Amino acid sequence: MPSDARIAAFAVLRRTFEHGAYTDRAFQQSARGLDGRDRAFAMRLAYGAVQRRATLDHLIAQCAERAVTRLDPPVLAALRLGSYELCFMGSAPHGAVNDAVELAGASRGQGLVNAVLRRVAREHTALLAAIDERTPEGAATLHSLPLWIVEQWWAAFGPDAARALLARANEPAENALRANTLRTDAAALAAALAIRTSVPGDPPEAVCVLEPFDAHGSPQWRAGLLMPQSRAAMLVGHALAPLPGERVLDLCAAPGGKTTHLAALMGGQGEIVAVERHRGRALALGRTVARMHATNVTVEVGDAGLPRAGGERFDRVLLDAPCSGLGTLNSRPDLRWRVSPETVRVLVSAQARLLSAAALALAPGGTLVYSTCTISAAENERQIGAFLDEHRDFAAIDLEPRFPAWAHPHAPGQLLALPHVQGGDGFFIAALRRDTPAAA
Repeated sequence: MPSDARIAAFAVLRRTFEHGAYTDRAFQQSARGLDGRDRAFAMRLAYGAVQRRATLDHLIAQCAERAVTRLDPPVLAALRLGSYELCFMGSAPHGAVNDAVELAGASRGQGLVNAVLRRVAREHTALLAAIDERTPEGAATLHSLPLWIVEQWWAAFGPDAARALLARANEPAENALRANTLRTDAAALAAALAIRTSVPGDPPEAVCVLEPFDAHGSPQWRAGLLMPQSRAAMLVGHALAPLPGERVLDLCAAPGGKTTHLAALMGGQGEIVAVERHRGRALALGRTVARMHATNVTVEVGDAGLPRAGGERFDRVLLDAPCSGLGTLNSRPDLRWRVSPETVRVLVSAQARLLSAAALALAPGGTLVYSTCTISAAENERQIGAFLDEHRDFAAIDLEPRFPAWAHPHAPGQLLALPHVQGGDGFFIAALRRDTPAAA
């Protein structure tokens, strides 16, 4: 019988690619009952095989001498798992091949899986080396991303930086925590965790975890001392820089990482109105706010794209906009296969609507911060450019002097965290100020 970990990973692949399930949710279902070691192995295998689908399919097609679309789904899933182990995990061929053969099921399929994987084991090094990553097409195959994403990054950053960014998309995500400064600080949190950590100091609340750690199962989580959050996402609150006593509007606020960070930066003083459209997510946001002791937050269920009732104005407004998420590909294995150019076009329209509503809610002299967790000019630089063209009473705030290590390489004054540069998630941040009308 195949190992329990490989059985779980096989189920994840089939649910992801045959039934459209989200990989993380499929894994939670399939990995129930696995012990810690098997669970870690199954996660690496399943997530890696999903991420590397394009590369694996290229190898399989070469070694099977047929298109992968001609293979039965269970056979293809077994081949992807076995090929990933052989090419990217360094597993011994005996165990990887034998278990993949058993997972394939039907006798005819088993013979094919056995033959193809033994050829993959012999030839994968030469086959991978033959892929020319000097072209977008070759880089897309070698690093396993859709060509349209590769072409966008190629144009935005140049071939060398694009290839580095593509390579980073398949590496493990950085595991960062934010110390809740309403209750503790980064140094004290790191000491309390009793695991290997680093405290980079930028941002000041950040603690990077250097070994496996179940943050959500920790006593520090229950006590509201920490929030799993990328270092780049922590910059958003610092860019908005709310002051104690101010009124702040947080649009599209769930799941609450940035909301509770704003509360901490304000020392729990003043008021934050956190708007979330979906009632279930709003209820979860309320629980997060309570756990993090963010007593100055009020959760509101509503459409962030609608004008505030009565023309209500705030000192500062945060719009962490829904986006394509292309800065988070290492932690969301199936996202690259779900998002499309059409997805981006729809999101750009929604973001523009949300930005207009955010602008209406900002008091003269106030600060509006727009952020996304994507690396997409249409959703980032061009979105802000179009907004400023249409809203002449707004001006960009230069963030670069405050955050020099995170400055946008091609858009002065804006921030763009790049996974291959800073090591965490990709994130875009722009800050805007609304002019104060001249006195009559």
